Amino acid sequence: MRQKKISALELSRALGQEFPPTREQIAVIEADLSPLLVVAGAGSGKTETMAARVVYLIANGWVLPEDVLGLTFTRKAASQLLQRIRSRLAALAASGLISADLREHLLATEPQVWTYHAFGGRLISEFGTLVGVEPTARILSATGSWQLAGSVVRRWDQDLRTDLTPDRVTERLLNLSGVLADHLRTPAELEKLTLELAAAIEDSRPTRRQTSAIHSKLVSLHTRLTNRSGILPLVEAFRQAKRAAGVLDFGDQMQLAAELVREQSRVGAELRHRHKVVLLDEYQDTGHSQREILTFLFGSKSGAMGHPVTAVGDPCQSIYSWRGASASNLPRFITDFPQKDGADAGRASLLTSFRNPSDILTIANSISAPIRSAPVAVDVLTPRLGASRGQVRYGLFATSLDENTWVADTIAHEWRTAQARSAPPPTTAVLFRRRSAMAGIADLLTERGIPVEITGLAGLLNEPEIIDLVSTLQVLVEPAAGGAAIRILTGARWRLGLADLAALQRRARQLSQRPATGRLVAKVSSNNGDDDVDGSHRLSAVRSALTHAQRGESFESAGLVDAISDPGPGAEFSTEGFDRIRRLGSELQWLRRRLAQPLTDVVADIEHTIGLDIEAPLAGTKGRTHLDAFAQVVADFSGQASPTGSGASGSSLTAAVDLLEFLRVAADAENGLAPGEVEQSDSAVQLMTVHAAKGLEWQLVAVPQLAESIFPGVKGLSWLSDDGQLPPSIRGDREDLPQLDLSHCLDQGEICDAVEEHKAAWKAAQLTEERRLLYVALTRSEGTLVFSSHWWSYGATKYRGPSAFFGELADAASAVAVPDEWADRPLPDEANPLLRKPRSALWPADPLGGRRAAVETAASMVRTAVALRKAEAAAPTRFAKPPALSEAPETTQAKTSAAEGPPIRVLPSEEAGVAREGDDPRGWKRDVDALIAEKKALEIKQFTVELPSTVSVSALVALARDPARLAQNIRRPLPVAPSVRARRGTAFHQWLERYYAGEALLDLAELPGADFRDTLVENDIESLRRSFLTSPWADRVPQDQEVPFAMMVGDLPVRGRIDAVFSDADGGWTVVDWKTGQQPDSAGAAAAAVQLAAYRLAWAQICGCDVEEVRAAFHYVPSGITVSPTELLDEAGLFRLVEAGTSSLTTPERPEIGAQGAGVHNGEELE
Repeated sequence: MRQKKISALELSRALGQEFPPTREQIAVIEADLSPLLVVAGAGSGKTETMAARVVYLIANGWVLPEDVLGLTFTRKAASQLLQRIRSRLAALAASGLISADLREHLLATEPQVWTYHAFGGRLISEFGTLVGVEPTARILSATGSWQLAGSVVRRWDQDLRTDLTPDRVTERLLNLSGVLADHLRTPAELEKLTLELAAAIEDSRPTRRQTSAIHSKLVSLHTRLTNRSGILPLVEAFRQAKRAAGVLDFGDQMQLAAELVREQSRVGAELRHRHKVVLLDEYQDTGHSQREILTFLFGSKSGAMGHPVTAVGDPCQSIYSWRGASASNLPRFITDFPQKDGADAGRASLLTSFRNPSDILTIANSISAPIRSAPVAVDVLTPRLGASRGQVRYGLFATSLDENTWVADTIAHEWRTAQARSAPPPTTAVLFRRRSAMAGIADLLTERGIPVEITGLAGLLNEPEIIDLVSTLQVLVEPAAGGAAIRILTGARWRLGLADLAALQRRARQLSQRPATGRLVAKVSSNNGDDDVDGSHRLSAVRSALTHAQRGESFESAGLVDAISDPGPGAEFSTEGFDRIRRLGSELQWLRRRLAQPLTDVVADIEHTIGLDIEAPLAGTKGRTHLDAFAQVVADFSGQASPTGSGASGSSLTAAVDLLEFLRVAADAENGLAPGEVEQSDSAVQLMTVHAAKGLEWQLVAVPQLAESIFPGVKGLSWLSDDGQLPPSIRGDREDLPQLDLSHCLDQGEICDAVEEHKAAWKAAQLTEERRLLYVALTRSEGTLVFSSHWWSYGATKYRGPSAFFGELADAASAVAVPDEWADRPLPDEANPLLRKPRSALWPADPLGGRRAAVETAASMVRTAVALRKAEAAAPTRFAKPPALSEAPETTQAKTSAAEGPPIRVLPSEEAGVAREGDDPRGWKRDVDALIAEKKALEIKQFTVELPSTVSVSALVALARDPARLAQNIRRPLPVAPSVRARRGTAFHQWLERYYAGEALLDLAELPGADFRDTLVENDIESLRRSFLTSPWADRVPQDQEVPFAMMVGDLPVRGRIDAVFSDADGGWTVVDWKTGQQPDSAGAAAAAVQLAAYRLAWAQICGCDVEEVRAAFHYVPSGITVSPTELLDEAGLFRLVEAGTSSLTTPERPEIGAQGAGVHNGEELE
């Protein structure tokens, strides 16, 4: 043990920390430089402790900042850890505790903190050539992988031996490819095992009572094996497609990195020399490939034991086995990373919760009791000194509707109580085991006026406006999208009645009764040449079309889509219904012609055509939130340049089909397609799965639906029920999993017994993970915990009842609270009360609902006003123009031409102040008055314009630069013309974001929307990239990038997005905006500085620091020049700008022109 010069307590005081470290934390902070396992409970301050350990080691001179490597799972966690270390090191530099030399060193260097995947990518980038991998290989995102895998499936021309649909095949293909990489296995190894298991079933003799070749209890398993075997050739084809395109996915990164460190021992020697201290966060969530990489680099397989590796994790929170995590990695750490003498690694604990109140911890500890003894012994989590008791509310209800209503009422009560105190509402989350349960509570909360946010892509796809948008896209590209067609037809816009819908269905049957002469013949004809004398080409085309036909394709549904375009004679329909169908058909026909455009433009066209761009803003400042979020999903998806020609680089039709398949799987996936990173919201109740809630915390947490077969779930992922999972015998963590052994089985009956025994063992293992999942849910609460269950659910003829988990929770909660309600068990002959009161609704739905009477009254008033104005405009008028010189005044006629200007109405003489006819016999005064009126009417007037309810930072810059132009753009918005400059800027920002994320540098082909025919953009980006890599910013790591914000300047909401934020050695910050153009002149620079002023103020509000601690700069990439304005507006200055600018927002406009409607704003990001 080295002699410490500065203790952890002394360091804490010197750095001015409000709370000193606890005894547990001190033990970790001051631990020796040797392998150490830290078991850190939920909310125990592990991030602060890890940061304090780094600072402690540096302050005592045992390591330098650049010697430290930190690894974690998400970019958010990596950013938080790095920022915590940076701020502590900055305080250390200013403390006077260290030497001048070390102080100077701290200003120039910092630790490296990466995600596990980014670290694997760095290994490939730096050392990949040692194993024949190009360091410049492009990394596919999740959507890029989906597109490439989808193209492999679509182009497959061999028998798949599976009954799965193409989108499900793509899903299984990606799952299998991922788990094979995670466990460092090949498709050939899995194929061999799968065939052996299938053969064991097929070759075993049947039982005496068995009437089929395969026992009925083995049919499902045999089908899974067949499906898995059928998909494996696609997995190999997918690997070959990636290799041919020169791309890798995240699984490939880790697999290749593992092969690299296994085969090249010098890589480990280099990294041990470079990283003298290693921190591994959330180690319980690492997978087999990550464990292999780390043990070969820093552990027992490196040949150099005792390297200072500190792993932090909680065995009670290991919940990601479904995506490759191995709960056994944590207990194995002590032997994987032994001391120098071969002894097990040291161990410490952080078991004081700084998050949870005492009563909530009591309940959480009761749930974790069965899992605290294995695989790593863990003591109970204890509350901090002075922790409150918190609040626990729970109940058991007769029906799921009663339960949902109670949960919504409970949350609404807490929000309204806070509102009555003029306090912000409590941050709130409702955590679910099943996504399908979210809609019921979401609707009830919305009815009570509580804002709701369903997190994740699946939640977004449940929003009504997104359903309408996606349904329209389906109808455009999928002839069989009957369900989507019905939604559109019976939705709020078209509201087709039952009689008309039935008539349209009859027309659909007429069209669908001839599939071989309809769509199929069209396809055959398009593939048939005039020289097809013998019909061979035609026969081949028919066979091809039939081979690729979807199993279960509904020709009736397909015909329904066709019937909208071809409804036939109108006699079968009502007059209004027929008109609506024809108008819808015209819209769809126009949209189909737009399918040649980029997918993002197609989606924007749909949004505009079906009126969402008009309706959404009516919902207030957040009206476009869901549409903008979906637009980003589409942009991300289409921005992946597929090497195969689909996606961004292929047709929009193909890209749209890919997108719809991707969205279908995302909507159905219980755990989501990817872990994702969710941010806590303080303005809405967040609804999400428990998996998505890991690492977050809220003041109020509700966990409903703790009912039998719901939570814990009975359909957990396993290789027996999911074709995309590996059998346990070839997993990297097989020693800790139940195994299926058929070697002793003599017939299929014994195989059935062995399978059932294996299922039971696997179910027990799944139940353990479900318990960990519940523990994670409970420990998210900072103040109030709500949990509940029910007896009856919709559609059930037998009651479900509360789960065993609910019973355990209720027993523990009874010591600290009484239930709000406790419904008795139903009687044996009792019927489901929900069946006696079936759910009912008006169909087609009335879009106005209870507001119809008020809206119709208002509409009637508007119509009346319009009619009066038209009548007034049609009243007799007199017109005049100046008399020609050749004309005598008395012969001048009251006439005008439309080409000379709009007609001017002259008021009756009494109203206009013109002398009566008798006082002006020649009409001179009348004509003069008419001329004056005409001149006034044609004068260009100044119209005052109001700012939109929400503006972007770009609008503030425009307000400073040219208020008149801004006013004109607001009053008469025009579309923005596409430009090379805009494409260049977008492409460079995308590349820069990936660069800082630690992923391999991208080739030009990978940039979103990349098109090699656009040589101007291609050449510019290459030049910008070279210029940036020579700048000082290339060697710095941003604290965050692409940071969205919304803030108030006075009463005006302002939104924007900060390109990048860097932390400075003195503890301050620098916000940077990347510019791909040239520097403006002095006047333009002054206006542009408003952008930096807004960014500086926004970041100060985000991080809670003084605005003077935030610097701001433009970096002009082409010239490599960084400009840091010294005089930037503060909050008061921005407020004065808005006040002064608003008063001068006028625009010259003719009155008849000013009545035009608004379109897309001309170049400014306004809402």
